[in-house]
Amino acid sequence: MKSIKLVLTFAAVAAALQLSTLAQSNAPALAVPHVNSAIIPVPRTDGSTNRQNVVLARAKDAPGDYDLEFIGDSITQGWESNGQHVWQELGGKYKIINFGVGGDRTQHVLWRFENGQLDGIKARAAIVMIGTNNSNNRDNTDAEILEGVTAIVNQIRTRQPDTKIILMGIFPRGKAFNPQRGRLLEINQALAKLDDGKNIFYLDIGSQLIEADGSISTAMMKDALHPGEAGYKIWDAAIEPKLKELGIGK
Repeated sequence: MKSIKLVLTFAAVAAALQLSTLAQSNAPALAVPHVNSAIIPVPRTDGSTNRQNVVLARAKDAPGDYDLEFIGDSITQGWESNGQHVWQELGGKYKIINFGVGGDRTQHVLWRFENGQLDGIKARAAIVMIGTNNSNNRDNTDAEILEGVTAIVNQIRTRQPDTKIILMGIFPRGKAFNPQRGRLLEINQALAKLDDGKNIFYLDIGSQLIEADGSISTAMMKDALHPGEAGYKIWDAAIEPKLKELGIGK
């Protein structure tokens, strides 16, 4: 009898363990809350760390009043290389400072803000163009990129309340029509809604950077991403009327 009771006891324990295992396997998995990486400030840790440090040092070493501050990624940084002649002309008309870092995404710009990028800088206008790198490899959804760019605009408004913002539509990229370019167009449609006619002004020059068949010429962008001098001339010509309207410049 004892042996039968032991067998029955072991069987009951085994059955209970089996039921517990089945219950756990059938239990719904706990949902992991999604975090939008485009709005979480993080520093650069790759080859662009040096450039990141350079632009942070610019703000620290040369605080004060500026007519224009340019904020963005490699396309903004490119004012100093591909667009250097146009940049020099701008410097003759305005007091300017470049806060462009190649490869930056919205989260990197936000990190720079948190680490002194705008401290001590009083700019009459900020020229902002950011977001294209967030659209690579589906790392961020269109809605997340929109939220990232919006966070940057809001941070500038908070940290520099007297600064007018000229928010550029994200430039087209790729030699011909492609899904990524389509995504950027959709994001730009939403970014245009940030224009309040008072402190934030949306400006899109994408149509001027492409050919009639939708392609991007090598003369405009050698790599179908970064403008050449012709592109920076178009950019300069586009912002001049708004700057004049805002009473900025000599």
